[in-house]
Amino acid sequence: MAGRFERKKFSDCSLEDRFFDSLKEDYPEFCDWFSKKADAGEEAFVFGDDMGICAFVYLKENENEEIKLVDRVLPKQNRIKIGTLKLEERQQGQRLGEGAIGIVLWKWQESNVDEIYLTVYDYHKELIALIEKFGFVCAGELPKYGTPTINHKELLYIKNKKSLDYSNPHKSFPYLSPDFTSAGVLPIYDYYHDRLLPYSELKNTSQEFWDEAAGNGITKMFIGSPNQIGGLCEGSPIFMYRKCTEKGVPATYKSCITSFATITKIIVVKKQYRYLINENEYKRLCGNKTIFSSEELKRIYMTSRPNLVVFEFVYNGFFGRGNNVIHKRLKENNLFETYPYGIRYSLDDFSKIIEMGGKNVQNIIIDKSRTR
Repeated sequence: MAGRFERKKFSDCSLEDRFFDSLKEDYPEFCDWFSKKADAGEEAFVFGDDMGICAFVYLKENENEEIKLVDRVLPKQNRIKIGTLKLEERQQGQRLGEGAIGIVLWKWQESNVDEIYLTVYDYHKELIALIEKFGFVCAGELPKYGTPTINHKELLYIKNKKSLDYSNPHKSFPYLSPDFTSAGVLPIYDYYHDRLLPYSELKNTSQEFWDEAAGNGITKMFIGSPNQIGGLCEGSPIFMYRKCTEKGVPATYKSCITSFATITKIIVVKKQYRYLINENEYKRLCGNKTIFSSEELKRIYMTSRPNLVVFEFVYNGFFGRGNNVIHKRLKENNLFETYPYGIRYSLDDFSKIIEMGGKNVQNIIIDKSRTR
């Protein structure tokens, strides 16, 4: 999937686009609502292809309002509302959905608002599966207003910073679990790093990052050998270390930590020259989350190396050009004392590097004691 999300005014999006047909059917007031947003000059995140719009995301901070459900009322508080989140059916099976969720949750992360929510009809099974994967929880059913055009329940889904589900990295995304005991470093040669994580070298502007990262997907696959990840396991945070291969420049000034992620899967493909999964299964698992073509994946699979492992990770965030933490600084702070494969960071060490990259640790690793 190529392309990027763009901020576009409602007035620059045509209601005649077939993309909006299902929204018109679900919500009789949709056209009036859309026109009001257009008149007010409001914007949305829009992803398009040659056939038209294929993703539309609109966010609004809901200022100190209560939410009425069938069986109760949620008290007033500031929340971010996902006013519209729709994906074109032709994009099913692509990573555009998780990219859209990524935009939503990165935006929420930068806010001072604890809760984010959306409403969805119960028959939108794919969308419900997607938001539940990323930690949204069903809080109840909304009452029906007026004369409903469809006989389905409208459900409210909420995610709260004070009650994040750390059972897996997708549910807590974009936040890292504060409970990890050991974090590591994943070294990647610059020519692979910049293909896999092209947005890590962007200027330090959140908007630019959201647009690019969401369009490229936030779940990635890295293919390597077991020693590249050492004894780390699923759920372990990792720093992405860009190894500079540029000649004539001391690597200590150019090699750097650019970003941070969480391991979600470790798949052993080959162990001591013995294949544990066949080529088709290996390609299926890698899917469209790698930088490699089908032929390149085959070549890697057939390599003579004795061991081959696929690491899946969810990409939590980045430092940005000018804030990447170079090897020299890490050495000076006793944070790079051995080969990258052997480095293990405590929570304190990990937090220190986050701060060295110009980030607020509390907005990345939430201290549970502060949320009670």
